[in-house]
Amino acid sequence: MLKIVKTSIIVAAASLAFAGTAQADVNDALANICTIVKADDKSELRKKMKKVQSDYKLKLQDYYNGVSCGGESLIRTAFKASAVEAGSLLVKKMPKSQLNAPEKDGKTLRAWVAEQNLMDSPIAEVLNSRI
Repeated sequence: MLKIVKTSIIVAAASLAFAGTAQADVNDALANICTIVKADDKSELRKKMKKVQSDYKLKLQDYYNGVSCGGESLIRTAFKASAVEAGSLLVKKMPKSQLNAPEKDGKTLRAWVAEQNLMDSPIAEVLNSRI
């Protein structure tokens, strides 16, 4: 009985240590994604998304809410930087339900775009066609 308890504790401690390492690795992998979006580098963004998906089994919608670029989401960052290629890719890769969901400030993406007078942006056209 004592061996089982000791073994359980060791396994639990090892799994917690591994989970912490995996979280740090994902954060490292996503470290420069804001810079990539601001630079409107669609091919590099696509590579980054594929690498995170293959290495960590995470799709864009899994980590989108956890990534903040100066307090803004990735798509909002693309709008502000006029990063049409990167922004369009992000909009196309997100599920419609998440595009319609309110973000951290309680506003939907569409409401934020209208408020910022960005409805003429090519990214807004892609967004409107997806919603």
